[in-house]
Amino acid sequence: MEKIAFLGLGHMGAPMAARLVGTQHPLTVWNRNAEKAAPLVAAGAALAPTPAEAVRGADVVITMLAGPAALEAVAEAIVPELRPGAHWVEMSTVGPGAVGKLAARLGERVTLVDAPVVGSVDRAAAGRLAIFAGGAADGVAEILARLGTVTRTGASGSGAALKLVLNAAALGGIALVAEALALADALGLDEDTARAALAAGPLGGAVGRAHATDVHFAAALAAKDLALATEGARLPALDAVAEHYRRAAEDPATAHEDIVHTVTRIRRTS
Repeated sequence: MEKIAFLGLGHMGAPMAARLVGTQHPLTVWNRNAEKAAPLVAAGAALAPTPAEAVRGADVVITMLAGPAALEAVAEAIVPELRPGAHWVEMSTVGPGAVGKLAARLGERVTLVDAPVVGSVDRAAAGRLAIFAGGAADGVAEILARLGTVTRTGASGSGAALKLVLNAAALGGIALVAEALALADALGLDEDTARAALAAGPLGGAVGRAHATDVHFAAALAAKDLALATEGARLPALDAVAEHYRRAAEDPATAHEDIVHTVTRIRRTS
């Protein structure tokens, strides 16, 4: 019975960890705000007061954190406590650079799998996430299958790289929809007519996400993801998109709200 430690119980981490409660794998959880762990503890998970205590004796460690800085802080705390032969499944959106640094830090003692996800809280709760796994994922295949559908992407870091590509495309499309609607506003078009026409075209998926009400992807996290993406290549169009999300992330009214509020902001300020 492999012991699992799950670190990070935010909007995505909490429903993902809930998928592992009640399985044959004893589950220990940790979160910076311990109150968020209460439903998991009530369902049978153990709560650790620190990251180090969470991973002590664990066979599999899963991290779902806000970004590279949070990952670095957790790594500093847990690397000395990791059991030789353990698997670390890093599921945050941190980019291949952060994964590479972590892999170098772990060496051969621990198997690192980068396995970021696509999907929001509804798909996380239902175990229907799309998971992009880089590195040697065979040892955690059964656990990942409880969280969603796994696509093997290749060598270590490739899952993190593909996640940046997908997020950049999605966030760029949503920003383009917002600007197209701003143009429709300026030209005096009826909003429902403009939205319906856009939804019937190649940006249909982005139109739906730009007006979704049952998901959550904070503007601050979107800005972080685009910053990681535009560090990796010269991307003039995405630089402009990133500026939209950066401004939304700097605004207390929208920073921690879903990106649908960023769409409204773009339309208002374009």
